[in-house]
Amino acid sequence: MRSTFLPFSAPTIDDAEINEVVDSLKSGWITTGPKVKRFEEEFKTYVGAPFAVPLSSATAGQHLVMLALKIGAGDEVITTPMTFASTVSTIVLAGATPVLVDIDSGTLNMDVTKIREKITPRTKAVVPVHFAGQPCDLDPIFALAREFKLIVIEDAAHAAGTEYKGRRIGSFDSTSIFSFHPNKNMTTGEGGMLCTPDEELAEQISLLKFHGMNREAWKRFAASGTPGYDIMLPGFKYNMMDIQAAIGIHQLPRLDGFIRRRTEIAEFYNRELADVAELALPTLAHYQQRHAWHLYTPLVRIEKLAIDRDQFMAELKGHNIGSGLHYKAIHHHAWYREHLPVPPGTLPHADYASDRILSLPLFPKMTDEDAADVVEAVKDVIIQNRK
Repeated sequence: MRSTFLPFSAPTIDDAEINEVVDSLKSGWITTGPKVKRFEEEFKTYVGAPFAVPLSSATAGQHLVMLALKIGAGDEVITTPMTFASTVSTIVLAGATPVLVDIDSGTLNMDVTKIREKITPRTKAVVPVHFAGQPCDLDPIFALAREFKLIVIEDAAHAAGTEYKGRRIGSFDSTSIFSFHPNKNMTTGEGGMLCTPDEELAEQISLLKFHGMNREAWKRFAASGTPGYDIMLPGFKYNMMDIQAAIGIHQLPRLDGFIRRRTEIAEFYNRELADVAELALPTLAHYQQRHAWHLYTPLVRIEKLAIDRDQFMAELKGHNIGSGLHYKAIHHHAWYREHLPVPPGTLPHADYASDRILSLPLFPKMTDEDAADVVEAVKDVIIQNRK
């Protein structure tokens, strides 16, 4: 057993990011300033988006896009149950009703063949989630959106650097929302980015993110600026800070390298765990793609073991191996069980995955020895607990 604890995730922060943050602190531009603008321009160029809006989090983007597109009471929004709570909670907070579609049992992405049956006259939008960094099958989703005049909002929180059929997520004729939380493929500490081809929507989000002001502080208080401003509509405080963007502008050029290393580790896991009958390993979709490998999420076949998933994770921790839970299906959480109950058996693949999924360690600074320790610990826990 290894002598030190290996977390399931850790950011890759080097001197360039640290020095840039220090420069921001010394410059006086701590909150939104020129580095946010630079990061915005560089990120939208990287993904191929006409417009981008930096935000305090992906959750902020999910909230604001619902408001800006006037998705609210009486509307239904189709999405997946296998996602972080913010995907669904922002729909609820906007006043709309989430409608959950079961997942594909291999990729754990939304099963696009089941979307049509969920569409009603009240359906206004579809929110696909690119789970763990693997893109959803977007072509069928876009075809349904055209047929039924639906809005597509891509939850790309896991998908910085993900590609679908040769194009990066963020470049399509839809709105995409990225996360830069510390466990993501690149980080700004906390932070997010909304990308869209719709200039009017980008302008609306920009107003909503900063009190509805027509000029942000850095444009007013710079040497060339004037302090006046107007309030165009009631807004929020969802802006990104320069000390966040200072990290992002050095993370972004390294993102492809991060993904290459994540892919190496994921492929090692796939090889070394392929013959372990007690695990169902992540499945790659059949269409052309680049998986960004934000997460590596096998399912523990607890029916073959004398322990459940949570006990499995506890035993990994006893081997000094961390793990994560991404995710318990949203309809299994207390609030949703009470307020938006799902009839038993309606989402069988999500139910199955929810009880069995875990995230194994996966981050660029992991060594080959670290990955080997993970495999050894996983196999040992299984051997000790086989029925």
